[in-house]
Amino acid sequence: MKRYRFIGLILLSALNTLTSRAGEPTTPAEPPARTVKLELVTDQFISPVNMAVPHDGSGRLFFCQKEGKVWVVQNGKLLPQPFADVSAEMVKINAAYDERGLLGMAFHPQFKKNHKLYLYYSAPVPNPVKGLNHKSKLVEFTVSASNPNAVDPNSERILFELDQPESNHNGGQLAFGPDGYLYVGLGDGGGGGDKHGTIGNGQDLGTWLGKILRIDVNGKPYKVPADNPFVKTTGAKPEIWAYGLRNPWRFSFDRGTGKLFAGDVGQNLYEEVDIISKGGNYGWRIMEGFHDFNVPPGTNKLKLIPPIHEYNHDLGISITGGYVYRGNAIPSLKGLYVFGDYNGKAFVLVPNGSQWTRADLKFTNTPEDNLQILSWGEDEKGELYMLTSASTRNGFKGAIYKLVKN
Repeated sequence: MKRYRFIGLILLSALNTLTSRAGEPTTPAEPPARTVKLELVTDQFISPVNMAVPHDGSGRLFFCQKEGKVWVVQNGKLLPQPFADVSAEMVKINAAYDERGLLGMAFHPQFKKNHKLYLYYSAPVPNPVKGLNHKSKLVEFTVSASNPNAVDPNSERILFELDQPESNHNGGQLAFGPDGYLYVGLGDGGGGGDKHGTIGNGQDLGTWLGKILRIDVNGKPYKVPADNPFVKTTGAKPEIWAYGLRNPWRFSFDRGTGKLFAGDVGQNLYEEVDIISKGGNYGWRIMEGFHDFNVPPGTNKLKLIPPIHEYNHDLGISITGGYVYRGNAIPSLKGLYVFGDYNGKAFVLVPNGSQWTRADLKFTNTPEDNLQILSWGEDEKGELYMLTSASTRNGFKGAIYKLVKN
């Protein structure tokens, strides 16, 4: 009897695999952990949620503070005045926890010549109505002619404004690709289970929510690249590059291969890492990771692109990552995808043929605070930075660390 029960369990396992999203890998042995040292960059402001560099040879590091300011670290020191301040234009932010705020920044690929940069932040709605929490704004600024470490506040140009039904799942990542176009990450509109609309925003090509957009900023207010995948699709937003995403909080281009890696925040059970391709459908709300979530009758799940990795909520709670390491200071990380979770744990994905296997990323020189990993950054040389927050006796504290060889 035990033998037949064992065979039945094998068959049930096989059936579950067939009914999950196509492409779910087997779980290979976990590679050994990597260890790096944390080197403090600054802990002088709270809520550092994004990092950008201008690639102008200055070595400056720029950090978005969720509460609305951009700060500059130059020659290892935090400059006393903010580079930009849009706090007066934003919704009021809860310091304890808020998914709104100043969430993204990117410098124009020709920044050395045109001095332009882009910010993404949460603005209030002038006449709020039910079902409308705030609006997300993508804006362009130009650096002041008299001060290279400050924007001209009068130079703001609005590229778009997007109504947001809920306070959460705002995305906010901005990154210029190797093609020179700006990629914008947008969450599904918030709430739980993507319940906005009949099929959910993630699967609806008629909305930007739950998507990664691709636009040409050199337009009025911008242009849609002619080779975007849905330019000729009736009823689809032409700006869409990929869809079926819940909240692609942070994504990045691998400077070695040009591939676009995204950490998509999960619902209740699974967090996932995706490699984003043109026109790809990454499954939300049909799937969460490799697993069924809200599958309409007759759905062909073979058309959905599975993640390269998932982990469950026994391990983490909200993915915040990351970058493929292409620097030279830490040889043990070369070619690995470095990412983390809001609960303070960090990992690497190790390529193994067409699969990626997870290993722990451990730290030395860690502070006593229980760090929450908010985001990651990459400087001009490909070295990586971890952006954190911590709750202390004196309130919330932010800190930015550079990853260095242990």
